[in-house]
Amino acid sequence: MSRPGYQRASSTNIQSGGAPRPLEGKLAIVTGASRGIGAAIARNLAAKGASCILGYTSDKSTEVTEQLAKELQDKNSVSTLIIQADMGNPNGPAHIINTAKNHFSHPRSGKFQIDIIINNAAVSLNLPLEEVTIDNYNWQYTVNVLGPILLMQAALPYLPHDRSGRVINLSSVSSSLGLIGQTVYGGTKAAIDSMTRTWARELAERCTVNAVNPGPVATDMYGETSGDFQLQMKNHIKSAPLMKERKGVDPDQYVADAEKVGGRPGYDYEIAGVVGMLCSEDGAWCTGSVVCANGGLKFST
Repeated sequence: MSRPGYQRASSTNIQSGGAPRPLEGKLAIVTGASRGIGAAIARNLAAKGASCILGYTSDKSTEVTEQLAKELQDKNSVSTLIIQADMGNPNGPAHIINTAKNHFSHPRSGKFQIDIIINNAAVSLNLPLEEVTIDNYNWQYTVNVLGPILLMQAALPYLPHDRSGRVINLSSVSSSLGLIGQTVYGGTKAAIDSMTRTWARELAERCTVNAVNPGPVATDMYGETSGDFQLQMKNHIKSAPLMKERKGVDPDQYVADAEKVGGRPGYDYEIAGVVGMLCSEDGAWCTGSVVCANGGLKFST
């Protein structure tokens, strides 16, 4: 998608109401941005003034990602760029950074800075221990763990040097709940938690680095989980303070399903709200943390 012109933060860039938007002029990369949590995060960041690079993987997601990019431009007057790249391919993350640099570098000075990185893209396949294969292990760890590492390596030369950068890694309650069938997926998210803490130290003069750990969210990924897995989650959901269904507030389908699954799921915009806060100046004193974004399903990390 084309951009109307390169801009950094400026006091002249304000909302119609007159207040500066908190992320005005910032440039954000969101992987896995075509739908679900990734798309909701992009909407949140764009509403706050950030221009967004939307990463996606498959050809079938091209149209929906193009539509999202246009929506962000039209509603928020920000620049957008969609980039198709496989985070499971060793060349995919570098392709995102190189394409973004070619598109967003300042036309005169050549300056290019990445202010926000959201490592959201992930894959999952729940299997009992006896059915785990090397191919399944390699697929999940390559996309969920190696992909973010390679993206961060490619982005390092372009991160700020004044602690203003923001990196948010999407983890999961699966990293600590020990859910049946998640030998591999849970392990990838535990790796994300550990990487978050390491990067917070290594990149302290460049950016804050935090993770958020959603529980069940009303997305395609959770909707594709088995009935047995959702039954396994029932007691966890029932104990979560904010996952109690609310008749007349939550959509009817989630109220109707609550007896079977334990309560209502999280909504993608609720996860995005936590991410958006961490990306603002209000999140400047928080780094190396796994921030709970799961309605209280998991209090500690």
